[in-house]
Amino acid sequence: MRHISLLLCTALLSSCTTLTPVEADLLIAGGTIYPGNGEPFVGDVAIRGERIVAVGPALQVAATRTIDAHGMIVSPGFIDPHTHMDGWLTSDDPRRRLVEPFLLQGVTTAFIGNDGNGATRVKPILDGVETKPVGINFATFVGFGSVRKEAIGNDRRPPTDYELSQQRTLVRDAMCEGAIGLSTGLFYAPQSFAETDEVVELARVAGGMNGVYDTHLRDEANYTVGLAAAVDEAIAIARSAQIPVQISHIKALGVDLHGSAPAIIARIEAARAEGLDVTASQYPWEASGTSMVASLMPLWALDGGRPAMLARLDDPRVREGMTENLRRRGGAGSLLVAEGRWKGKRLQQIADDTGTDPVSAALSVIRSGDVSVVSFNMAEADIAAFMRQPWTMTGSDASAGHPRSFGSFARKYAVYVKERQVLSLREFIDRSTAITADFFGFRDRGRLSVGSFADIAVFDPDTFAARATYEQPELTATGMRAVIVNGRVAVADGAPSGEAAGKALRHTPPPGSCSP
Repeated sequence: MRHISLLLCTALLSSCTTLTPVEADLLIAGGTIYPGNGEPFVGDVAIRGERIVAVGPALQVAATRTIDAHGMIVSPGFIDPHTHMDGWLTSDDPRRRLVEPFLLQGVTTAFIGNDGNGATRVKPILDGVETKPVGINFATFVGFGSVRKEAIGNDRRPPTDYELSQQRTLVRDAMCEGAIGLSTGLFYAPQSFAETDEVVELARVAGGMNGVYDTHLRDEANYTVGLAAAVDEAIAIARSAQIPVQISHIKALGVDLHGSAPAIIARIEAARAEGLDVTASQYPWEASGTSMVASLMPLWALDGGRPAMLARLDDPRVREGMTENLRRRGGAGSLLVAEGRWKGKRLQQIADDTGTDPVSAALSVIRSGDVSVVSFNMAEADIAAFMRQPWTMTGSDASAGHPRSFGSFARKYAVYVKERQVLSLREFIDRSTAITADFFGFRDRGRLSVGSFADIAVFDPDTFAARATYEQPELTATGMRAVIVNGRVAVADGAPSGEAAGKALRHTPPPGSCSP
């Protein structure tokens, strides 16, 4: 193979320097390049090993392999900041660990441990890639729910001084092992039993180690404190703990909240104007995903865990609370069961089939075991309003039984960029790549620039779209022609290659912060 001088160019094409002859392992040629926070241009990307070595128009590179990207969009690999793919990435099944539904959308990095469910001991999870290779990069949060359960259990009470100290230690140790921050799911018991001050104490530990605070708000509707107060709480935690905060899967949930997005946006903008680093993630669907218990059961009934809850189901106050929660979610036709015996049925259908009322039908389901549900509860105007904000990143909240696992990034492009024109193509790409990488501190990912890791998506602008639906949630996306993960081809000609090229991404705390 002949050697040709390689031009090393910045992603913004502001400068180019001729260096000694270099060969590339892979050349992505002739695509329209969206570099991540930069203007698009037609050109090439050259890769050697794990890194990008050249980006520019009409590069003269000797490459071992070339991917023809003419007519395609070439972007950084997408970064999903909120998923529930922990089980995929730690599975004993090598193919499951490839996370093909993400690769076929161009997602090359995902975060796990969200909603307060992250493990307290993250080292075994991060080290696991050495013996169980994965298809995508991933990082993990330490979860407040896991921390609180270990220190306190499922009781509805404040921690003792010793228990609070124990929680601080668990967060610190997890940060030292590589967690990127603290996640909470304050809507869910037993996390919902915590007062704000308890959360601040733990967020302060993560913030002191340059971590971030990721939160499922205490209320996305009007179950307890209300959406506005829950947003105010997240901002107050960020202010008191001196930590960046991301509001996960931002939404205005339920019929009583429809139309409230502008007021919530104004609250966040005011906090940002104050100098606080407040952002959000969002999935592009009008239905959320949760469980039957979480969506319908009154909070007080969850004190003590499932055994205590089951003992209370005959209390008339449970039925009263469930009736109101069902109303605020839009009625029995708005809940679609995503697993178990009644999979694919709306709650109203279950009630009709069993000759009973919706609350009785829900109680029957809950007695046999909690199930995942898809909850149709959002207004399209609110979705679009949140999506337009420059601080709103693309996320999936990927979980079983919901099409968001298999189609969120593809749907956002096809529906909200192409069809409805809520965002431009560049806005979609930037908020799925560079903006996310920067907020979470991954400076060598999220951009197509010299020296960055070669995580790259190549997709057909005419055919990139989601096929997954609420009725068939596990159909993979179309139109993703090639995906590169750390310089290795994970998708070729629209099909997974079987390459397990992902890495565990560890957060590094400041020097001395993990000393005994």
